[in-house]
Amino acid sequence: MAGYRIDPLSGAPAWMVPSRQGRPNLPSEACPFCVGGIEAPEPYEVLAFPNRWPPFEKDRAEIVLYTSDHDASFAELSLDHARRVVDLWAERSAALGARDDVAYVLIFENRGPEVGATIAHPHGQIYAFDIVPPVVATEYAFASEATFDAPSDDVIVANHGEWSAWVPLAASWPYELLLAPSNDVPDLPSLNNNERSDLASLLIDCIGRLDALFDAPMPFMMWFHQRPFDNVVRTPLRLHVHIAPMLRSAGTQRFVAAGELGSGVWFNPIEPITAAAQLRSAK
Repeated sequence: MAGYRIDPLSGAPAWMVPSRQGRPNLPSEACPFCVGGIEAPEPYEVLAFPNRWPPFEKDRAEIVLYTSDHDASFAELSLDHARRVVDLWAERSAALGARDDVAYVLIFENRGPEVGATIAHPHGQIYAFDIVPPVVATEYAFASEATFDAPSDDVIVANHGEWSAWVPLAASWPYELLLAPSNDVPDLPSLNNNERSDLASLLIDCIGRLDALFDAPMPFMMWFHQRPFDNVVRTPLRLHVHIAPMLRSAGTQRFVAAGELGSGVWFNPIEPITAAAQLRSAK
C-alpha cells in the first residue's frame, strides 16, 4: 500500500500513499464521529479507533475522539473529561509503543479547515511510525534539560501545577506555544496522576486563550513529542507539546511560503514577548 522512500537531496523520508487520495473532504452528510455515525455507533465519552484512510499498514494510524459533542471545543471540556482524553492518549501510546513494528508514537491534532481538517468534530490522530521521525531525532541532537524550562517570565503564558506553557523565543509561528512538565517525564504513559490532570488543565487553558485572542476558534496544529519506543538507549528527552496557531491577526492566516520552505529559515511577524503578553491577557 505505502511506498517508503528517501529523498536523495535532503535525506528526508516520504511515504507514497495513493490509497488516501479517495478520503472524504469536509463531508456534508451526517458526521461519522457523532453517536450513531459510521465510526461511533454506540454512545461514548472518549474513543480511539483505526483510521479508515491510514498512511501506514497494520492499524498503525488511529483517530481519537475527544467528546461526542460535535460543536464542543477542547477548551470547553470539564477537567475530568479532558483528563480522560489525556489518559486515552497515554493508553494508546503504551499499546502502540509495545508493538515490535513501532518505533515512535506521534499524538497530534489538525484543527480547522485552514490546516486540512476534513471533519469539524473535536478529534485528533495518532501515527505509529516504524522509524524515529527526523524532527524527533533533531530534537535529541539539540535539546537539553534547560530547553524545557521557560527562558524568562516575559514569555510564560500559564502555569498549572507541574506543567507550564510559554511562547518560545525562537518561535516559528505567531502565538506558538510550548508546553512542558517541570520534571523529566519521558512519555505520556509515565505521567503520574497529578501530572496528567495538570496537562489536561493547561490544554483547556491554552486552547481557550487562543480562541479568545481573536474571539473565534483558532485553527492550529498540535503535536506531542515523547520518547521513542524502539528500545534504543538515548539521552532522556522530556515529554512536551507544540501548538502552532495558524492566524497572525484576526481573520489573517500566517502562510509558510517559498522563502521559508526553500531556505529552512522561519520569519515570524509577531515578537514572542508580545505574543505571550497578548495570550496572558486573553480570557
